[in-house]
Amino acid sequence: MKSYLQRMGRSLMLPIAVLPAAALLVGIGTWLPQDWFAATFMQAGGNAILGNLALLFAAGLALGMSTNKDGAAALAGVVAFEIPVKMLEPTSVAALLGIKVTDVDPAFSSISSNVFIGIIAGLIAAAMYNRFHSVKLPMAISFFSGKRLVPIMSALVMIFVTLALLFAWPVVYAWLVAFGKFMVGLGWVGAGLYGFFNRLLIPTGLHQALNSVFWFDVAKINDIGNFWSNTGIKGTTGMYMAGFFPIMMFGLPAGAYAIYRNALPERKKEVGSLMLAGAFASFFTGVSEPLEFSFMFVAWPLYVIHAALTGLSLAFAAFMHWTAGFTFSAGLVDYVLSIRVPMANMPLMLLVQGVVMAIIYYTLFNFAIKKFNLMTPGREPITEDIQLSPELGDDKYARQAQIVYAAVGGKDNLTVVDNCTTRLRLQVKDTGLINEAALKASGAAGFKVIDKTNVQVVIGTEVQFVADELGKLYESKANSISLSNQDLQSNTDKSSDTANTNDSTVIGSETFYTVAEGELMSISDVKDATFAEKMLGDGYAVEPANGEIYTPVAGKVASIFPTKHAISITTETGLEVLLHMGIDTVQLEGKPFEVTISEGDNLKPGDLVARVDLNAIKAAGKETTMMVVLTNMDKVSNITFDHLNETVKANKISATVQTK
Repeated sequence: MKSYLQRMGRSLMLPIAVLPAAALLVGIGTWLPQDWFAATFMQAGGNAILGNLALLFAAGLALGMSTNKDGAAALAGVVAFEIPVKMLEPTSVAALLGIKVTDVDPAFSSISSNVFIGIIAGLIAAAMYNRFHSVKLPMAISFFSGKRLVPIMSALVMIFVTLALLFAWPVVYAWLVAFGKFMVGLGWVGAGLYGFFNRLLIPTGLHQALNSVFWFDVAKINDIGNFWSNTGIKGTTGMYMAGFFPIMMFGLPAGAYAIYRNALPERKKEVGSLMLAGAFASFFTGVSEPLEFSFMFVAWPLYVIHAALTGLSLAFAAFMHWTAGFTFSAGLVDYVLSIRVPMANMPLMLLVQGVVMAIIYYTLFNFAIKKFNLMTPGREPITEDIQLSPELGDDKYARQAQIVYAAVGGKDNLTVVDNCTTRLRLQVKDTGLINEAALKASGAAGFKVIDKTNVQVVIGTEVQFVADELGKLYESKANSISLSNQDLQSNTDKSSDTANTNDSTVIGSETFYTVAEGELMSISDVKDATFAEKMLGDGYAVEPANGEIYTPVAGKVASIFPTKHAISITTETGLEVLLHMGIDTVQLEGKPFEVTISEGDNLKPGDLVARVDLNAIKAAGKETTMMVVLTNMDKVSNITFDHLNETVKANKISATVQTK
């Protein structure tokens, strides 16, 4: 969950980066004389962006949360957002429910600007992209395969979400309005609670319902209208606005400075520009979203602190009867305009309160970031951005090859691409330049650095597909691909998701047999770290007394490696079993092996699969150990071995495996 929220926070940086420009346009437009054409023009430009914040979030989240940041995901995000916006606008709701437009619940009056809807749409679109972007449909409807399927699935899911919102949204909205009316009777305490929930509800968009109670005429408070028309009570009217000025003009900018101070040295420049733009927008115009969304999800404890301090600021200003008001937001522009309004009461004291709030914000933010190691902007582990080759598409083997290619140093370090049954055998100029974290995150079962120039990456029985894609990259001398946290995380997430797709229910069992006469041994005792450390899976081995090799299990021959030293068998229960004859025998080019079966053959216990010249293997300086490995251990619920370290005859029962 923490990783997901951090990815979500990083994805929001794209739409958030647009907001300071919008805030600047609105701020300057507000500052200019309102009868100037330029003032109206600039405000309209800024409001065009701010009014579509929910749509920006839908597209930005869908793009950032997709596995390879594809534009198809962003398009799906827009589609997913527009469905509830159009279906839940007042005229549509009236038609759906068979009522008059005037009778439609006010909860639906601002659905198009609801950030919560945008976030839901973006996350659903990203999930649909990650699930369906590589799906291949039957030939008759193949046009809609892959990325074209993503907006369709996003639309279908959002229809059901919209149906749920049709009935749930008015209930939530009504509850908030009732809650707001209750807080009115609590005086300055109620103002504080309003400030706290106002910030806390921003991620859901429900703060607008709360604002309508206090700022407008829903509950006969009308704080904004009464303040600017001078029809309220001096020192009381404006109490639901005044406390925001110390926060927007002083507190949040100080918090931004704390975030900048705690960024990694290498990232201070980029974080500084982001925080400076956000702080300026908050101070000058009162537009706080660029700052708030920069840490709202990646460091949510800070946002809770921010919400609590906002409540404290509103409560204190209301208690002291210091008032000022705004028409747009609590920034410098509105503050300067409001202090000339007769209803303002000791507004200069809000500046003093602002200085105090700045000290509190910086102190608490700085402490929390360090104490809890919060991943605020600029504190993420340093990695470079990935540039994936577009012609390789979304194939999982191509993607894995790209990550391995990048991890070993690309064209500048890689010199030879080769593979055996389960491993990439790579030669590089310097193994010291290998990014080991990236290799681990590539989905490989493991890797082993042999010496200064050789490394083996354990892929499994599908190694040939990865090797082919890696060979394409190497032969084309593709530019070195750099890696980002999100790309590696998404690859790790895929591996994790795959590992967790099965439950522990036992649906069958398989009986294994020794493959030759000789000494039956634990897989941990073989003289090859890849097998001994069970990187490919659990199993057993036989040190053969003669060269007649039998099938270890009943099943279908899935593949025979070109150099004849390895055979893959799939059982009826779905177990994938690898018979590997000898250690490093791929280098012998098949000469010691006579395979007596063919791909597609159905094997039963006792079937001979190969005759092996053990003397030829020994003469080449290789080990003759015969290894049997279960390469899809996610299907295994229990495995037991018998007769280990005994001299046995072929076909003696050696293991019983229960499958999921």
